[in-house]
Amino acid sequence: MRRLLTLCAVVTVFTTLALAESWTGRLVDASCYDQQKSATTCDPTSSTTTFAMVASGKIYKFDDAGNTKAMEAMKNRADRSTNPNAPQTTTVAAKVTGTKGADNTLKVETIEVQ
Repeated sequence: MRRLLTLCAVVTVFTTLALAESWTGRLVDASCYDQQKSATTCDPTSSTTTFAMVASGKIYKFDDAGNTKAMEAMKNRADRSTNPNAPQTTTVAAKVTGTKGADNTLKVETIEVQ
């Protein structure tokens, strides 16, 4: 019985990993995007709480856990370590791994901000 449960757990983990996809694109402030309907002026800042990604011309909003991970990634961003309150001067590139929901919401597993 124990072997069967272990096998089921291993299969579940590998199945979940196989369904995960990766996106590389531009990180944007989702609330700004909702108001402006354009990502050109919606660069995220250290006070951004909701995030989205523009990848291949499509917008993907993050789930709540993804927003939390993106906030942490923005705080730990290498070019902001000297002065975290400095305004963003460039767009923020990111690589996200996760799964896409039916409404183009990303369930973020990992995020790398560059």
